[in-house]
Amino acid sequence: MNKDDFLYPRGRYYGHVKPENLVFNANLQEFAQRISYICNLETGGKLAPDEAYEQIKALWKQLKKTKKQLQIGESPFQSDGEETTT
Repeated sequence: MNKDDFLYPRGRYYGHVKPENLVFNANLQEFAQRISYICNLETGGKLAPDEAYEQIKALWKQLKKTKKQLQIGESPFQSDGEETTT
């Protein structure tokens, strides 16, 4: 195990395997890891609460932008692998 695997662990993806889902899952895991670091720094007194809030807010906006760019959840009437009948 190298230090990057220890510092930045990645969980296995169990959802529908599509490129956009895999990319979003990786972004979501990175988001969670960064939020954890920010919370720990704030709890330890190394980061002001206002600064922690602003950093978390910026990360959230970035995650939302990624979701929109990847079009995750934007076609609710089209299921994976299923045809729609009209």
